[in-house]
Amino acid sequence: MRSMPRIAALPVLLVAVIALAPGFTRAPAAEVGTPAEMVKSYESLADAILAVKHTEANLVRAILAGGWAHARAEHDRAVAALAAGDKAAAKASLETLAALVAQLASEGDNAVGAVRKRLLEGGHHHNAAGEAQGLYEEGYVVVTREAKKALLDASRSLGQVAGSGDRAALDQAWGQVESAWKLLAPKGR
Repeated sequence: MRSMPRIAALPVLLVAVIALAPGFTRAPAAEVGTPAEMVKSYESLADAILAVKHTEANLVRAILAGGWAHARAEHDRAVAALAAGDKAAAKASLETLAALVAQLASEGDNAVGAVRKRLLEGGHHHNAAGEAQGLYEEGYVVVTREAKKALLDASRSLGQVAGSGDRAALDQAWGQVESAWKLLAPKGR
């Protein structure tokens, strides 16, 4: 029975002899890192994802700029109607103006809100870090909580002016809108 351990060692000894024999070649060591081609593809994907995020921010800014221009035009109509003493037209313009300012606060109307909801359901949070810090509402891209509150307050003030037709109150409410807009407008505008 003592010869049994020697027989068990024989395969190990044979492998060692063959490995050291002249002409024996080992398989090349496998590369440990991720292949460069895969890394390049991943870099391209990252560039595309970040470009889409940048495009989303530009699109929301364009939505806001369009809403701002529409609100300014409606403000001018309300001022003209008040100056002409046309209370019905002034009231209609002021109500529309209040609605437009509220849309600025929510980065667009309900149709835009539905898109934002869809993005959130898909796991996309443009300002995830800002949301975590309490700076942005969930899913918002440009409008901060501070700007949203200021715009909604201004919208309420405009709604109150619609009932009174008071030009001084309109000027004060519009000043609130302009101040809130400055929180959103890119520098240099």
